[in-house]
Amino acid sequence: MNTPSSNTPSQTPVRPSGCPGLLRIVPAMDGGICRVKLAGGSITASQARAVADVAMHYASGVIEATNRANLQIRGVGSQHSALIAPLLAAGLGPNTAASDEVRNLMLSPSAGIDPAMALDTWPLAQEVLASLETTPRLSELSAKFAVQLDGGEALAMLEHPHDLWLSAFEHEGQVLLGFGLAGCPAHDAALAAVPVAQGHELIMAVLNLFLDRARPEHTRMRHLLKEVPVTQFVQQLAERLSVAPVQLAAWRRHTPETPLHIGTYPQRETGRVYVGAVPPLGRLNAAMLNGLAQIASDYGDGTLRFTPWQSVLLPHIRAELAPEVTQQLIALGLLCDVTDPLSHLVACTGSSACAKGLADTKQDARQLATLLSQPLNIHLSGCQRSCAAAHIAPVTLLAVAPGHYDLYLRAPEHAGFGVLRGCNLTIEAAGAWLEARQRSNTDD
Repeated sequence: MNTPSSNTPSQTPVRPSGCPGLLRIVPAMDGGICRVKLAGGSITASQARAVADVAMHYASGVIEATNRANLQIRGVGSQHSALIAPLLAAGLGPNTAASDEVRNLMLSPSAGIDPAMALDTWPLAQEVLASLETTPRLSELSAKFAVQLDGGEALAMLEHPHDLWLSAFEHEGQVLLGFGLAGCPAHDAALAAVPVAQGHELIMAVLNLFLDRARPEHTRMRHLLKEVPVTQFVQQLAERLSVAPVQLAAWRRHTPETPLHIGTYPQRETGRVYVGAVPPLGRLNAAMLNGLAQIASDYGDGTLRFTPWQSVLLPHIRAELAPEVTQQLIALGLLCDVTDPLSHLVACTGSSACAKGLADTKQDARQLATLLSQPLNIHLSGCQRSCAAAHIAPVTLLAVAPGHYDLYLRAPEHAGFGVLRGCNLTIEAAGAWLEARQRSNTDD
């Protein structure tokens, strides 16, 4: 049984957080929230069944896929220990209680199987995760401090901001890891690069240098870099590395135009595919998760991969069986059609379960989907915190009152959600505005 060590320090964390974890269940209007962090978004069928079982017996049965490729159990009742113990026994918990906070390493959902990858990131990821769990000092990091390891896959969430990101690419016959701080590969050029063999060393050096320089109020890398110039940080980082970083001429990660997380796509291995499906608005119930586990066992390798798009992949499916798998996923209530507008909408918990939510975003999103003739990537947020989306969506509807939203369009030159294009719109009015805009763009 993977039980956190009882000798974990009990003092107040250096950077306390209100974020839920597996061992810290945070109250909400609909009960407690338990967040189960998944290594690289991956979970075995037996682990998925354990999550479904405790969600059904000790919570409301509602399970959410998060934008960091984790799972959240909602509506947790008073029997916290009874819910947590089976998850620990299934291997879903940390080695020590303190390390539950810092297991924040994002991979591509298609890591190791993507035909376009420059690097299989799993070996390095496992090494990094082991260090995060076994290095006591790293528990001083904030629960929000996040690292991304990108292997150059065609399927990768490159817009989420991370405190440290690494991206693999080929350079003069060698695979290097370009890296950046307080940003993301989609928008920022790499600061420098290191050979893959130094990837773990680089990550540990960055984390320790951050802790050496940061004050307790510096919870994220961006806070520190407001006071310490990035050039100074990188220079001090180089002094801690066994191999000098490779200086790059403003190398940037190629960003795929279309996320490949809905539908069927080939894997690196001939004759195998993965099938991607979206739980509507990121929500599953116990029956859906059990069903996914069964399909993964019957047709795949017995694993599921959750994604930063709040969807799920079933890898290692024989290509000729993909249509059958797709039909079974649809029967479970998942969305497998990339043209379905609902599969592209993201909505936070909203006023039905969050005291800060100003509108029932989940219900409003379902209504909006019926008003759209074409899919659009739209984020409905019940308040300014933007909990459901870590990046700025092309279209954001920000709730201002029940059933009413301000409408923003993303613009690189504008901070926050972008340019305000409509105020206090009903869902019907927002749908009509977006439809008119799409027709106008098409006509152009």
